[in-house]
Amino acid sequence: MSQLDPSSMSRRQQFAETYRMTKQADPTVGLWVLGAFVLGAAIGFGLFWILPGSGILGWVMSVVGALLLGALAAMILFGRRAQRAAYQRMDGQPGAAAAALGMLRRGWKLEPVVAFNKQQDVVHRVVGPPGIVLVGEGNPSRVKALLASERRKHERVVTDAPVHEVQCGNAEGQVPLGKLVRTVTKLGRQVKPAQMTDILNRLKALDAVTGKVPMPKGPVPTSMKGMRGNLRGR
Repeated sequence: MSQLDPSSMSRRQQFAETYRMTKQADPTVGLWVLGAFVLGAAIGFGLFWILPGSGILGWVMSVVGALLLGALAAMILFGRRAQRAAYQRMDGQPGAAAAALGMLRRGWKLEPVVAFNKQQDVVHRVVGPPGIVLVGEGNPSRVKALLASERRKHERVVTDAPVHEVQCGNAEGQVPLGKLVRTVTKLGRQVKPAQMTDILNRLKALDAVTGKVPMPKGPVPTSMKGMRGNLRGR
């Protein structure tokens, strides 16, 4: 059976699919979510019970508060465990870093696979507040050389923008997949929105010269971006 495109699913279908995939990697997720709901509901009931009010109104407010806080706690915990499970499923697959970078919020422009060698080491590019971020995944020594080559190309075209290098992986000196987005966003704010527009225009010229780089062979994870709302617990 072919996998549905998350962007074509309804919100309910996305949530159900996210839960199904999460449960495969984390069989106890249902118990954790239920526990979070019960604990949140107990706290919510207690908080609203001590507020001024009595009789039926006090009970109604307490029950509503319990349901609201319980649901919020359950969604927050589910979002975190779903995100961790998604990273575990993608880790080691070709293009996993690009799928994770798709979780970046507005203000970032992702271009997957701007460089690729025969060993299937790849470099992705993100343009955002820090400037240009080149993200490599693969063998550390080969990726280092690939990143250095791409850095020189980008610095020749965009001379006034900072270029950062990040290696994604589990080897020493690399950033684990689950921490990639946080690492990229913590690079700081070094360019303004108007500068980003100019950078993107210059990079279009570079991409036109180099041509479209093919994605490496193998299953490329794509579901994370389509279900980002569920993974963030919303």
